Amino acid sequence: MESKKAPRVESAHRALVLVKLINENGSISVTEAAAALGVNASTAHRLLMTLAHDGFSTQRSDRRYGIGPALGQACTGVTTVSARLRPALERLFERTGETVHCSILVGTRVQLIDGIEASAHALRFSLRVGVWIPAHLASGGKALLADLADDEVDARYGMALAGPPSHRPDVDLESLHEQLDDIRESRIAWNFGESEPGLAAMSISVALPGGPRAALTVALPISRYTKESGERWAADLIEIADEIESGGLRTDALA
Repeated sequence: MESKKAPRVESAHRALVLVKLINENGSISVTEAAAALGVNASTAHRLLMTLAHDGFSTQRSDRRYGIGPALGQACTGVTTVSARLRPALERLFERTGETVHCSILVGTRVQLIDGIEASAHALRFSLRVGVWIPAHLASGGKALLADLADDEVDARYGMALAGPPSHRPDVDLESLHEQLDDIRESRIAWNFGESEPGLAAMSISVALPGGPRAALTVALPISRYTKESGERWAADLIEIADEIESGGLRTDALA
């Protein structure tokens, strides 16, 4: 029997696109929303008013729509995750001496939510806390995508690829699935200049006890990366992730 994909609910899709834009930019105007969705201003205004009614946005005095209390609660959750992973970040920084980050997966992108910069090196990868990166380009994003079943990965990218042209990811799904299969075996994801020229990065996904999954990442200039250091830090990532998941490394800073 031929399988059929479920039809997309266009109004729900448009509302979710607006939620993403508000979260990314802090606020959005009716004109900007209409342009992003490819709809007229009255349709965009109705969608924004619906989001405001349900607490996902709030209309400011300048008539722009900002982050509402429902999204604010999600931000509080991010703060909790970063606080719980701080001891692991500090341990990883002590082991590697390089810049380290933790990140979370949202849709088809990752947000870097905390980090420690390798200030001892004149040439170093600087902090990117708060930055959003396409998940298929970032080592942390690939590590977190590898936690998902293949059909879930396809569903996420299917929605993203059906969105406004300016927000569609440039992704080769066949290549991505091959990478995810390798990550599921080794537990380590790699990024050599994919998200940023001159970058070498490696990551692992960790499960916080009683909480969500996040990724720990080591990042450095590719000119300083060696195969030996990569193997050593990959072992450090696995050891720290195992300590977190077994409860041997405290993650209860704000639990």
